[in-house]
Amino acid sequence: MSRILILGGSGFIGNALYKELVPFFDVHATFKTDHAAFEKNKHFHQFDYEMESLDILLNNLKPKFIVTALRGNVTSLVRMHFEIADYIEKNDCKLIFLSSANVFDRFTNYPSYEYDKTLSESIYGRFKIKIENELLRKPVSKYVICRIPMIYGAGSPRINELKAQLQLNQAMDVFPNVVINATHINKLVQQLHYIINRRRRGIFHLGSNNLIHHIDLIKDICEQLGYPQPLLKQVFDSNEDRHLAVLPRDNMLPKHLQLNIEDVVKSSVVM
Repeated sequence: MSRILILGGSGFIGNALYKELVPFFDVHATFKTDHAAFEKNKHFHQFDYEMESLDILLNNLKPKFIVTALRGNVTSLVRMHFEIADYIEKNDCKLIFLSSANVFDRFTNYPSYEYDKTLSESIYGRFKIKIENELLRKPVSKYVICRIPMIYGAGSPRINELKAQLQLNQAMDVFPNVVINATHINKLVQQLHYIINRRRRGIFHLGSNNLIHHIDLIKDICEQLGYPQPLLKQVFDSNEDRHLAVLPRDNMLPKHLQLNIEDVVKSSVVM
């Protein structure tokens, strides 16, 4: 069984991916804050990327795949990813880097595809681009870059926040002029499972095949949750439509692993 190390295994994406992969692979994961359940699981390792070097963990586990699902201090995360990039170049190992649609947030007139030029005006987007560019200097067999749009799904942070606002009858910020695509966590971890299992390489856009205005997506999800008339606060950040969407074209996944916006909406109430 191939050994996989998920950095950030206690987080939303990392933990969902751990549960998806553990029946099929030798999966190890990291967590940062003291947690009794993780401490009892010998496949979970306490690790603070801001304070520790990853070398000891990598040399002990010798993973075939590393998946990075961490958020937090940008400077420390860049340092850690450069450390991983050096490791995969010298060892029989591949990095699955979870990037973001924000690497294209400077482009507004059209959706972006896998091999389009990246350009971002946000700190988060520039951080992701910096790591992507470091990986692109390596042989393509050494990495997979997965650009991911907004993630929904029952139990996801976005759905939990929506539910809390709906229950309190709070106004939710929506962007009428922003055109997006999205994904849900169940499909995302299945896609990552496939990419790892089939030894795929290169850049993948793991979002829905169709687009929607942000305001319409939120309205549809609210209706699915049983709130057909939610209180919305419309935020206009431009006079014309602005795209923030990553569409697949060059590296398509099999039909059963593709999804559309309707699947994302339905996933808000289905575990």
